[in-house]
Amino acid sequence: MQAAPSLENVYEAVSTLFNNLDNTQKEKASAWLDELQKSVYAWKIADAMLHEKKDLESCYFAAQTMRTKVQLNFNELPRESHESLRDSLMEHISQVSEQTNVVIVTQLCLAMADLALQMTSWQNPIEDLIHKYSQTNMWPLLEILTVLPEEVNSRLLRLGANRRNEVTAELSNHSKIVLEYLKACLAQGSNNHQLNIKVLKCFTSWISIQAITLADIPDNPIVSQAFTILLSHEAPFNMHDSATDCICALLQHLEDNNNQQELEMQIVDAVVRLDSSYHMTVAEESTEKSINYCRIFTELSEAMLDKIISGSSTGKPHFAIGVLDLVLMCVGHHDYEVAEITFNLWYRLSEELYVKNKEDLNAVFSPYVERLIVALCRHCQIEPDHEGLIADGEDFSGFRLKVSELIKDVVFIIGSSHCFRQMFLQLQSPGITWDVTEAALYVMQSVAKNILPDEKEVVPKVLEAILNMPPDVHIMVRHTAVVLLGELCEWIEKNHHTLEPVLNYLLVCLQHPLLGSASATALQNICSACRDHMNVHLGGLLEIVRSMNSFKISNEAALGLLKGVSIIIGRLPPEQIDPAFREICNCQVAPLCQLIEGDGKIEKGTPSDPVLWLDRLSAIFRHTNPLIESTNSVHPCLKVISEVFPVLSKALEKYQDRMSIMERCARCLRFAIRCVGKQAGSFLEPLVKQIVSLYAVHKHSCFLYLGSILVDEYATEAGCIQGLLGMLQAFIGPAFEIMQSPSGLKNNPDTVDDFFRLCNRFLQRSPVAFLQSAFLNAVLQCALMASSLDHKDANSTVMKFFLDLVHCGRSGESKPDFAVRQQLVQNIMKEGGQLLVQSLLHSSVFYLHSYMLGGVAEVIYEMMLLNRAELCVWLEVALKSLPLTNAGGHVNATQQQLVEFHKTVTRAEHIKDVSHALKDFAHLFR
Repeated sequence: MQAAPSLENVYEAVSTLFNNLDNTQKEKASAWLDELQKSVYAWKIADAMLHEKKDLESCYFAAQTMRTKVQLNFNELPRESHESLRDSLMEHISQVSEQTNVVIVTQLCLAMADLALQMTSWQNPIEDLIHKYSQTNMWPLLEILTVLPEEVNSRLLRLGANRRNEVTAELSNHSKIVLEYLKACLAQGSNNHQLNIKVLKCFTSWISIQAITLADIPDNPIVSQAFTILLSHEAPFNMHDSATDCICALLQHLEDNNNQQELEMQIVDAVVRLDSSYHMTVAEESTEKSINYCRIFTELSEAMLDKIISGSSTGKPHFAIGVLDLVLMCVGHHDYEVAEITFNLWYRLSEELYVKNKEDLNAVFSPYVERLIVALCRHCQIEPDHEGLIADGEDFSGFRLKVSELIKDVVFIIGSSHCFRQMFLQLQSPGITWDVTEAALYVMQSVAKNILPDEKEVVPKVLEAILNMPPDVHIMVRHTAVVLLGELCEWIEKNHHTLEPVLNYLLVCLQHPLLGSASATALQNICSACRDHMNVHLGGLLEIVRSMNSFKISNEAALGLLKGVSIIIGRLPPEQIDPAFREICNCQVAPLCQLIEGDGKIEKGTPSDPVLWLDRLSAIFRHTNPLIESTNSVHPCLKVISEVFPVLSKALEKYQDRMSIMERCARCLRFAIRCVGKQAGSFLEPLVKQIVSLYAVHKHSCFLYLGSILVDEYATEAGCIQGLLGMLQAFIGPAFEIMQSPSGLKNNPDTVDDFFRLCNRFLQRSPVAFLQSAFLNAVLQCALMASSLDHKDANSTVMKFFLDLVHCGRSGESKPDFAVRQQLVQNIMKEGGQLLVQSLLHSSVFYLHSYMLGGVAEVIYEMMLLNRAELCVWLEVALKSLPLTNAGGHVNATQQQLVEFHKTVTRAEHIKDVSHALKDFAHLFR
């Protein structure tokens, strides 16, 4: 925006945005206002609009603009204007009344909080705010005091660790004043529900960042009020919810500072007294309040978990172990959403017990886990009047999957065989209904893969019952039984006398329209696990593949079935592979050819979609891995793949403007090449020419990925290197055009990822040729640009590129090309090492997420191994280029911190030392 717009124009745009019925005009107004908010003129315009108070919409826009500017663009203001901004905000807030819209109040209070955090010249903001508003503007003051601690850790503010620590200390120092003010508010309006909620929320905010210490908790009237509210199941839900948040925050604080035994006992006692209130909410079917109690019981259990486990290791249970009974009481709630809240607790318990690996400790918690699994089994029961299968996308189906994962995780505590046996005993109950049967089978399939092969008592009876199941049993029971058969694949492999009847049963189920997909998946599992016993059954399986389109099975299940059959084919003697491999390939190639030669409409996910057949071919190529004794022998799959290649080439030509089909074609070619390796060299040249020409037109990044596969397979062959380098050079122009366009890196992370993976393959397979190429400098410049891209996969690949680049200058000393490689890398580092270190440091500090800094650390550490002395100099210069202060004038990193970081990195003996130092250092600027 070149010049400041008039207020009239802004009001007109706001009115259009909120009131105009024409969507085109709305979008134009929204874009214009967005541009205004980014401009420096927004400060004065928002301030003027808030003074004029013309209408609700303009006030909302102005308040939201003010908050955004303070939060994101505080650096636009000179420091001498900070005080006037504060005074202006204070004036706006002082005019808040009960009639002021709550959204406007929230935005103004957030702006004030963000200003207080960033304005280092404001010495005592909390005291000033309480002094100014405590008697006249209780509502906005409580709102400011609530959001102030919440904003301390806002990533958008970029306070920096030093300022954040200073602010946190300031909040702790003023917590007594705030606490007294909250107590006064509570005393003033103990019967005012809204005031109660605001006080509880504010207290929760302060205790969440531990500005209020545990020493302030005993006899605290706000905590007492929270428990009083929770003891009454009749409290309004909003107030009940706020009280729950307050107690949960207190319990999290207790977990982080778990040396307060007296306080722990008081809180445990207070929480235990809530069980009767929980029962009342169950009786009254107030599920939302039941969820709140469950949160508290679960949070207390997690807070005390370490002590409960360590205290129980002596054989005498810890005094708080009874809290697990409260949690299990909630797991027994009729609504499975309540039970789901507790799942993280059970995962944590499982992890701790698994690490400790003590049978006596497992025995202490075994009864609780057994009760948990029984309760979860009940929750997995389908409604008795349900017909057909439960849909995969339903919430209940998702919950059952979570239950299955949880059971798999905790079952070792009681033993898989014990769990399996208990569920089997449940199946023996007289008069058992279909829904109870199905739920028990569902739990059994969760643990089936852990059953030891020498289990001879229960599994044979389960198999017999399933194989003799009458056809009129509810379809969900049959479906889960089929899944269970597939999960028992490892047991079947060791007891292969059961293989044939199981296969026969699954072949029958495969033809059932509702059981086909589950049967195909079960067959895949059994084919994979029993591959060495399946040769005699291959004929039947090939017949299934031929008839697969007549079965009502999902494409995913079909892919799984093809995977299983392909694994078996790979186990055949080499001379038997070609006919079987040809047959399953032809079943996919024939319909694909018809689609290529025709002009029919493509319907996604149907046989008219080439993707379906390409995915199936990919599955076959990927999982057919013959055991070849001699590298000189012809690969048994080569002839068929050579025949398939022209078909794939035609698919590339016909569907070149359809990205999804191109991606599947490239994937299919990838697995075909991986299958036969260097023996696919005969179609290397035509394939390279084709993907280069297609990439120049359509720029599908999948061709870059396919190129990396070709380099990986053939770049060690002297006769292929120049052709592959030519391929890369041809890719560079279109790829750079994408990446160097405005926001090109951000908008095209796949291109970045695939391009630098291609370069990595060259560094790994033919480094000298790549390092001597004419286009190397252009690639390095592009990589430096991409180093700040905050996309996990793309940035990881760029860092891997730099890592491999430096590493090839010091690795493989025994190889004949080492001296040349070393010199080439040293020359690159001499010219660009300083720029690389500076780019890596700036990216780490200003652009990349903390979890991405491990890759940066690996590059820096590798550079240090190559030349520690030079890295010391480069890092020192890079550190001097960083800004000394933030927008509020606070020091980002002190001289001592800069020296300490430099010393830690340059003296590091392990990558993790650099990684930890880099993450801590970046935190100083965030």
